[in-house]
Amino acid sequence: MAKREYQVCTKTIMDTSDPEITFDENGVCNHVDLFNKEVGETWFPGPEGKPKLDSLINKIKSESKHLEYDVIIGLSGGVDSSYLAYFLKKEYNLRMLAVHVDAGWNSELAVMNIENIVKILDIDLFTYVVNWKEIQDLQLAYLKSGVINQDVPQDHVFKASLQYTAKKHGIKYFLSGGNHATEGILPTSWVYRAADSRNLKAIHKKYGKVKLKTYPIAGFWKTFVYFPFIYGLKSRRPLNFIDFKKEAAKELIIKELNWRDYGGKHCESNWTKFYQNFWLPKKYGFDKRRAHLSSMIMSGEITRDEALAEIDIPLYDPHELEMDKAYVARKLGVSKEEFNAILDMPIQSHFDFKNERFLYKNALGIIRKLGVVKIIKGRLR
Repeated sequence: MAKREYQVCTKTIMDTSDPEITFDENGVCNHVDLFNKEVGETWFPGPEGKPKLDSLINKIKSESKHLEYDVIIGLSGGVDSSYLAYFLKKEYNLRMLAVHVDAGWNSELAVMNIENIVKILDIDLFTYVVNWKEIQDLQLAYLKSGVINQDVPQDHVFKASLQYTAKKHGIKYFLSGGNHATEGILPTSWVYRAADSRNLKAIHKKYGKVKLKTYPIAGFWKTFVYFPFIYGLKSRRPLNFIDFKKEAAKELIIKELNWRDYGGKHCESNWTKFYQNFWLPKKYGFDKRRAHLSSMIMSGEITRDEALAEIDIPLYDPHELEMDKAYVARKLGVSKEEFNAILDMPIQSHFDFKNERFLYKNALGIIRKLGVVKIIKGRLR
């Protein structure tokens, strides 16, 4: 097969590092149309958003008045989750239980930011500390597998621990910091769902050595059937109902919460920083900033020229990269030589391992018959 000619979208900065990208006669990529069609149904940054959000919050307060907490939120210490906590407290005075997962990779700055947030806002925090030997082994297994989503070991335990914590406290609403303004564009070829427990177990079975005795697992049935439809846990994204601007949000939380910047999206986790800024470009040849910056172009926060200038900034200073490689290898308990050999192992697809794809593909048909397709459709993506 002939190598595809390199091309960049004329409206965003998405390019042919997404193998599934297409362009129209004007050079505009398919992500623009997808953003306008799919995001338009659930994104309300204008005046129509506030009454919708007010109605949702009033409903939440009414249904949870007998409980200790109104909602559960995730708190990573990043911009989105930090701003969400501030916004919900100051705008609506919600009684929040914040959940943080300590998978052993928190930067010192993230720890400090989280401590400041919960103290200043006076909100309760539950931190789930993952057994280090187990997640260390699981993350080594994922590196050896060469699959694209190396964040699954952290993201899966976050989903599972949040669900179990919500049930323990009787909480029925999870409010997420996810938003279309910075995440409305993300190629499906660049990601894989973190909730696929069958895939996780298969990868660990082949490459892992330590039994996952305490690592919480919640696959398709728990995440997409039991918790939303039987227990009744509802997931909502409040930032999609306001004119959320990342830079303005940063300025506000710096001022109000003594928050300090990490210098990049998801860099509150030393693991995610290394994975997104080095491993993905090296192994898969794409820079995930393209999707985030393209989302910000579409939401009107930045111009295409500003995005192009940003993408030209190197992901890593060479000296910092060597320091981070040494740090990650040491944390994972392998020598520099072993680590480099693991990084050079061949790429594999998540679909090369047992997975729950058949459930995701067939579930929509069943759910459609039950008349709840609109609710579940967003969860299956």
